[in-house]
Amino acid sequence: MRSKADHTAAVRDDRKAAVVVNTKSRRGRRHYAEVLRLIRAAGFAPLGVFPVDEPKRLRATLDEALGLEPDLLIVGGGDGTLSAAVKHLVHRDVALGVLPLGTTNNFARSLGLPLTRTGAVRVFTEGKVADIDLGLCGDRPFANLASFGVSVEVAGTVKPWLKRVLGRAAYPLTALTILPGHHAFRAYVTVDGVRHELLTHQLNIANGRFHGGWQIARDISIDNRRLVAYQLGSGKRLRLLVETMGRATTGKWRSLAGGPFVIGREMLIETDPPMAADIDGEVRLRTPLTLTTIPNGVRVMVGQDFVDT
Repeated sequence: MRSKADHTAAVRDDRKAAVVVNTKSRRGRRHYAEVLRLIRAAGFAPLGVFPVDEPKRLRATLDEALGLEPDLLIVGGGDGTLSAAVKHLVHRDVALGVLPLGTTNNFARSLGLPLTRTGAVRVFTEGKVADIDLGLCGDRPFANLASFGVSVEVAGTVKPWLKRVLGRAAYPLTALTILPGHHAFRAYVTVDGVRHELLTHQLNIANGRFHGGWQIARDISIDNRRLVAYQLGSGKRLRLLVETMGRATTGKWRSLAGGPFVIGREMLIETDPPMAADIDGEVRLRTPLTLTTIPNGVRVMVGQDFVDT
């Protein structure tokens, strides 16, 4: 692996980049030509350009792009697309260039990146290479969040047209339709030998600082070798309804009910009953699960003011 300074110099001087854009999404289709124009105007002559209009082809396309041996892999899409890219870049000598074209853009927000296309491309020429932490749930790396409970149902229920119309507010509003029939569950989070018991409708384990486009807490970092577990609401539907409405109407967290954050490098998550995990949008594994961090797991292009530890 090159030093991060040498990697930054290579990106700026040689401009060896490959571009992958999820054109299946509405924003990807709409802005595809524009982002290519901006990338070329910034001095990049891409080694390859890969529009992806079939999600099943994304992983193979990322492999094809990486086969060109770029210094910078520019990926345009939402959090799901970027999470897939991150998994391909773990401990590789390639930096990820983020083009946030999603609804919530949690990953870009956690990195402090501009959410405009012009600003995002400017980072590729004026920013620096940093290495950030990833989470690991079972055998699956994740960039943003592993979650249990009502959010798993929300992810599978939220309508694409509602996301287009309302943006990030579509998620809490969809949750309102699901909550009346949702049952609370017991979760057990074990960190450093201490077992924390929670009764809740929603448990989240965060690597990044944002969820649903809103900040979880100011002191959470995507680069501090820590995961943060927290519940939204308690075992009472009304409490969760109130908090969900608060987020939908004000965009702010009213409270983190039921106690403080649980913070650690490694966590054992158990639930009663056993539950599926939503890992950056993929529902694959079931509890019990061990989650840990991958320190400095992936390289990304960030702004000069990003604190890289």
